[in-house]
Amino acid sequence: MRYHIDTIPVWDAVKLEGECPLCALRRRNELIDVDRFLGGSVMEPDTRIQVNAKGFCPRHHQMLYAQKNRLSHALMVHTHLKETLEKLKPVMENAKAAAQKSAGTPVIKRMMGKTAGKEDLGKAAQDIKAMTSSCILCDSIEENTRRYAYTLLHLYKTDASFRKAFAASKGVCLPDMALLLEMAEEALSGQVLLDFIQDLCAAVEKSLTKTEGDIEGFTLKFDYRNGDKPWGDSKGSLERTVNKLRSWCLGEEPNPK
Repeated sequence: MRYHIDTIPVWDAVKLEGECPLCALRRRNELIDVDRFLGGSVMEPDTRIQVNAKGFCPRHHQMLYAQKNRLSHALMVHTHLKETLEKLKPVMENAKAAAQKSAGTPVIKRMMGKTAGKEDLGKAAQDIKAMTSSCILCDSIEENTRRYAYTLLHLYKTDASFRKAFAASKGVCLPDMALLLEMAEEALSGQVLLDFIQDLCAAVEKSLTKTEGDIEGFTLKFDYRNGDKPWGDSKGSLERTVNKLRSWCLGEEPNPK
């Protein structure tokens, strides 16, 4: 896949000196997309076709709902519901037919796991799960995150100052470390690939080691005997630890306005 190279946002994210530049970019895009879907794009035919097909996950429904733009939200939900109903009708017919087959299967065969229609019921369940697990916002965010990850790798390969800044950073969260490892072999090669993997691992290990010490200090502060000890960097360590392990989800915004 070819990616558009947009280096400025990636540079800006690294300069934030946060726990993960890709988390900062992901969150920024998420907030932009929520506003976009409730704005003029709600009436754009291409956008509505995608919304009708995919809908939104629970988390992004919550974010859309919190914007208090009930009309735009309702318009998208309405047309998505209409398309979902059309998709659901044949699935429900198949489920009913499968249940009828199963009901006619002798008890002994059901006990042996040879129920007629069992596979068809399972197929209907999987079809419904597919309808309720897609999210156009999640897909957009994932696509943009991969683009920024590719740009990060491109900058590491072509810009010595970026390479130095990245090596001195706190690295990335573990899910984004996995993403970069997955994409590195495609974007890098030879000594540059080796240097990147070494710098990435060193930055993440250093950051996690410090975070482990910080959160241990946080827990120890709850012992009355340590009441007079300084907090140091342990305040906020719970949020930082969770965000480092699972991507940003707690605490202060990773990309301040």
